[in-house]
Amino acid sequence: MSIVMPANAVLVQRRNDGRVNEVSAYWTHWPCLFPQHGPGMKHQRPIVLEPWQRSICDRYPHRLLRGLIHSDGCRALNRIRGRDKMYVYPRYQFSNRSDDIRAIFCEYCDRVGVEWRRMNRWTISVSRRDSVARMDRFIGPKR
Repeated sequence: MSIVMPANAVLVQRRNDGRVNEVSAYWTHWPCLFPQHGPGMKHQRPIVLEPWQRSICDRYPHRLLRGLIHSDGCRALNRIRGRDKMYVYPRYQFSNRSDDIRAIFCEYCDRVGVEWRRMNRWTISVSRRDSVARMDRFIGPKR
C-alpha cells in the first residue's frame, strides 16, 4: 500500500486473537483500483476482473483459489451412508451468491486441473480424490 500511495499513512494492527494483522489505509482512489468494490450487495452487481487483476490471477492461480477458499469456502469430511457401510471422504466447498465470483472460482479450478461440480444454487464442490489432493497441496489450513 505504501508503494501505491507513498504520501498516505498505512496502519497495521494486530487483531485481538493475535493471529491476524489488519492493514488499512484511507484513499479516495481505492475504487479506481478495485472497481468491484461499490455500493449495494456484490451478488447484485457485476464482478469483473480488470486486465491488471486478471494478469496477476493468471500468474498466481493457486493463491487466488487459496484466498477464495479461505474467505468463502471450507474443507470438510463428507459422510455418505451406503447400504452396508459409511463412506467418508474429504471435499472442498466454495459458496458465494455472486454468479461472477463463482465463475471466477470455477475458471481458475479448470486452469489448475481441479475438477468441480455445482452442488446447489450457490455452492461449488470439489470431491474427486485427485482434485482434493491437488488442492490440499496449495490451500493449507484456514487460520
